[in-house]
Amino acid sequence: MDRRDFVTGLAGAGVLAVAPLTARAALAQDGWTSDAIEHLLPTVNDRRLLLKASVARPFASISLVLADRRIAGQRTDSEGKFWEFDAQDLTPNQTYQATLIDAAGRPLGDSWPIRTFPDPQDTPEKLRLAIYTCAGGHDINGTHLPISTRVRLLKRALSFEPDALIANGDHVYWDLRTVRAKQSGASPKAAAFAGRFDRVAPVLGSPNEAVLKRAVGPQIVPLYGTLCRSTPVFFLQDDHDYFENDEADDRFVSFPPDWFMLAAARASQKLYYPEFLPDPNRPLGLASASAADRPSGISESFGTLRYGRLAEVLMYDCRRFMALTGASATFVPPEVEAWLRSRMAVREVAHVINMPSTPPGWSAGKWGEWYGDIEAKGGLTTDKPKPYWQAGWRAQHDRLLHASSRMAGRIPLFVSGDLHAIGETRIRRTGEIDLTANPVVSVLSGPLGTDSYGWPSFFRRMSPQTPSGLQVEETQSPLEENGFLIVDLTAEAITVRYFKWRYEDVAKIDTLEPFRTTVLKRKG
Repeated sequence: MDRRDFVTGLAGAGVLAVAPLTARAALAQDGWTSDAIEHLLPTVNDRRLLLKASVARPFASISLVLADRRIAGQRTDSEGKFWEFDAQDLTPNQTYQATLIDAAGRPLGDSWPIRTFPDPQDTPEKLRLAIYTCAGGHDINGTHLPISTRVRLLKRALSFEPDALIANGDHVYWDLRTVRAKQSGASPKAAAFAGRFDRVAPVLGSPNEAVLKRAVGPQIVPLYGTLCRSTPVFFLQDDHDYFENDEADDRFVSFPPDWFMLAAARASQKLYYPEFLPDPNRPLGLASASAADRPSGISESFGTLRYGRLAEVLMYDCRRFMALTGASATFVPPEVEAWLRSRMAVREVAHVINMPSTPPGWSAGKWGEWYGDIEAKGGLTTDKPKPYWQAGWRAQHDRLLHASSRMAGRIPLFVSGDLHAIGETRIRRTGEIDLTANPVVSVLSGPLGTDSYGWPSFFRRMSPQTPSGLQVEETQSPLEENGFLIVDLTAEAITVRYFKWRYEDVAKIDTLEPFRTTVLKRKG
């Protein structure tokens, strides 16, 4: 349905008084037009849609029209430029035509289609996912790929028409206090462009709000624009999304996040990208869920992509709730771990995929990893202690990998980001736990925006390596290249296609083909 059909249909039905656009329409990256909309990022489950949007000028009210329904938008900022729309009681596996309209019923841009996921009891034949990490980076500092190059990589991933897109952490780079902050949010260029945060003032509703928009907006809005308007997205937060790198020494321990870090991460999420919609098998009382300032049942840190009886992707932020309690420490709270293990134990779906923000199978010697290994002369060692590292993190890692390996008849697959690399390994043993009957497959998805000193070999003097206490078969050594995954799931198999690009002609991105394809088949 084009805009003319939409206008005629609504006027004929007497639903809304709709007038044609009078302002000059701005051309989006793919020909879709709007005179006001700057970005659209939707997520869905089988019966609900949550949409985050921003507009070029303030509005007193904006509504989302789906078919013959009108859903009032909720303003999420102080100006009326950021809005969220929560459409409930939708029909599973149904394509809806969506349009944003102002208070007078005038469309703010073209209509677009968006489809809900299948009912959890349906049996879809296939699912396609596009996955990447580390898409953030502000052009003001010149330390990441230019936004224009990232857009080309994103458009190439979307050209494969995925059913959903998963961005696993580091949508924002604006570190303020850690070692690299002087090249990030604390750089003179950054401060001159965005201003400085007041750490004891609220993030929204104070001068901090303008600083946040100037810091975060240019990392998200020009990258995504309206390209993902018909592709449900799942954004998982990692350390930089809390405005710091994971670091720890006697001067400063960056995680768990302090009040300001948490408030800034929550504000970025509230304005720019959707939280996770409820799932009947995910408790509403888990940490970060059901907050009073979010739509009902929403989870900020722990999410589910459920696609009928074909697949369930479990996404979990390993930063917000990091505990520093020694042998009992965890990356995710015990109640979250119990939920993850329970979902791996049930037999409802063909595939259960783990997607933590911190990857198993490799270490770059960083503090906030599952592993106690530390960098030494370009390699890893456990001969000296890693300051502030907690043994309980490794214990939780072992329990999760063991639960995944015990999924008889399923592929124990982990897909993660964080390490700015592309890689694949099979973990056959972790500590005293034998996984050889069903080795855990761990994949690094590839970063969309990494450049210059963001590569581990530059900043940490080493590429990711296998940590101690693991027995692995590394089937793809980590590559420090930009890229993404296209993952296809059927009832019988998971096919992972790897895409990479670095320092070549940017025009080659438009026809990028996979350099590696891995087919993982279910047993039995």
